[in-house]
Amino acid sequence: MLEAAKNLLLILSAIFPIVDPIGGSPFFLALTGEYSSDARKALSWRIAIDSFVLLVGSYFVGTYILAFFGISLPVVQVGGGMVLVAMGWATLMENDEGCDKSARKSIAPQDVFHRAFYPLTLPLTVGPGSISVAITLGANAARRHTLHPLTILTALVAFVLIAFSIFLCYGFADRLARTLGRTAMTVITKLASFLLVCIGVQISWNGIKELLESVALHVT
Repeated sequence: MLEAAKNLLLILSAIFPIVDPIGGSPFFLALTGEYSSDARKALSWRIAIDSFVLLVGSYFVGTYILAFFGISLPVVQVGGGMVLVAMGWATLMENDEGCDKSARKSIAPQDVFHRAFYPLTLPLTVGPGSISVAITLGANAARRHTLHPLTILTALVAFVLIAFSIFLCYGFADRLARTLGRTAMTVITKLASFLLVCIGVQISWNGIKELLESVALHVT
């Protein structure tokens, strides 16, 4: 039991700060400004489920999938960072007319989830950083315990807790918007979009740096 508790705390302490649903709430609001409050709650629930599936898949089979396609973690970082840059730039250049009530009414119910997995789950919520950490933790757990049933249960509990925190932070993010008002939220949206661009550049650079270091090692 002690080992299971340590594994639970390890997963939460390693992945939760990277997923950071509290810090991701402004980004979520920035990208769903045209959605109604009910639609945003439903969307946040779908994102939480998708994030859970993605983290579980990365933890248990991520290493084998990347090996099968011959993809390295630095390449995942570069690709995911580029997507974040594109998302942040598009939102930064967007005018504020998309956030009014008429735009909210124009969204059909079946269109609410069309961006749930991409880009709101991947790479906005569960990005290259959290995927790479989940893959690493899963590989280490498999080597130490050969994925003992208690280890599997512990990992699933940890990912459920992370997914639930995503739902809470995203699902009630609109209360922040009502409290601050439209002008303040416009400022936060633009700042969040700019930070999203910066985060994407940083993630891409981390991957590029690792690739360059690997090339230098092969040359020497």
